[in-house]
Amino acid sequence: MQTRGVIYIHSSPPAVCPHVEWAIGRVLGTATVKLGWSPQEAERGTMCAERAWTAEPGVGAEIAKALAQWPMLRFEVTEDPSAGVDGERIMHVPGRGVYRAAMSAGGGIMIAEDRIRALLATTTSAEALRGGLDQLLGLEWDRELSPYRQAAGGDEQSWLSQVS
Repeated sequence: MQTRGVIYIHSSPPAVCPHVEWAIGRVLGTATVKLGWSPQEAERGTMCAERAWTAEPGVGAEIAKALAQWPMLRFEVTEDPSAGVDGERIMHVPGRGVYRAAMSAGGGIMIAEDRIRALLATTTSAEALRGGLDQLLGLEWDRELSPYRQAAGGDEQSWLSQVS
C-alpha cells in the first residue's frame, strides 16, 4: 500500500540544501533526490523547494524527523490519507519546533475528540479556550509560515548537480 505527500522546504541556508536532499533521499530509499531550489524572497539569502513523494504510510513523519535535524529550516511535510490511515501535516518553524496533526482528505486539520475534551475541562474563560484551540490548530506555525508560502519563487537550482 502506498500513499503520497508533498515536502515544502520554505527556507534553508544554501549550505544546508545538499544535506536536505541527501536526508530526503535516505528516507525515500533513493540515491539521488534533486529539489528544484529557488531563492526565498521572504528571507533573503535562503532557498526554498518542494517535492511530491510516494511511499508507504508513515514516511511523511520519517521525512519530517530527518529534516528536523537542522533547526534553522522552515518546512512542512504532508501525507495524504490512505486505507485505514489518517493523513498528516507536520510543520517546523525555527524557535517554535514541530507541530504535527492529523489531516482530512480535503487538507483540513483534524483534532481528536479527547484533545478537545481536555481543553474544555481545563479552560476557565473564552479567551483561554480560543488560545487553546489556536494552539491545537497550529495557528502560530501557520502565521509564521504564511509569508514564506506566498513568497516562494525565482529560478530553480539543483544543489547536487553543483557539487564537484
